[in-house]
Amino acid sequence: MSKLLLVDDDIELTNMLKEYLEREGFSVDAVHDGESAVRAALNGDYALVVLDVMMPGMSGIEALSRIRTHSQMPVLMLTARGDDIDRIIGLELGADDYVPKPCMPRELAARIRAILRRASPETTTNGNEPLQVGELLLSPEKRQANWQGHTLDLTSTEFNLLEVLARQAGQTVSKADLSSHALGRNLTRYDRSIDVHMSSIRHKLGNLPDGRSCIQTVRGIGYQLIWE
Repeated sequence: MSKLLLVDDDIELTNMLKEYLEREGFSVDAVHDGESAVRAALNGDYALVVLDVMMPGMSGIEALSRIRTHSQMPVLMLTARGDDIDRIIGLELGADDYVPKPCMPRELAARIRAILRRASPETTTNGNEPLQVGELLLSPEKRQANWQGHTLDLTSTEFNLLEVLARQAGQTVSKADLSSHALGRNLTRYDRSIDVHMSSIRHKLGNLPDGRSCIQTVRGIGYQLIWE
């Protein structure tokens, strides 16, 4: 049973979502402010945090930033529908995905399962053997990535995306395929999640000796991992 932390200042909504998620087989703790969210996330043994953006006092964005300072546990953001700014900021700070509010509990449960499934090494369809691509070494079993001998501090979603690219190194991988295999959901129109995650991965990888990024954008299609 996966243990979740649900954070939202709307107590009625939180109780409804908690009840639904528990019927779906999750164990759920709920808190209603950012400060409590940070304390619980860093002190509890949670598989995933569901974190609302709009809260009085410490916002969900600030809470996410504080959590990411100490932990790479999966975080799913609840964002106002159509609020692209908060959505992008959340992804840039390391959120694994987002669900616009108001949301259907069934969709939320599906997104949670997708993130947890992709974060579990037991579900890697291509095996858990280490994968070497140039100076990049991925260990799916440990969910670790090393670049030029240094460990990369990747979120679960960033690791998933990098693994998909590494398994098809030298080939262009479409955004639709990246969303399906790394995020566990279909790509939607105007969805910039993949682009924001890729920007973060590029920053963490740095450049090749010739100054190029090892992750190249193929305009209008997707991304390609190069190693020479």
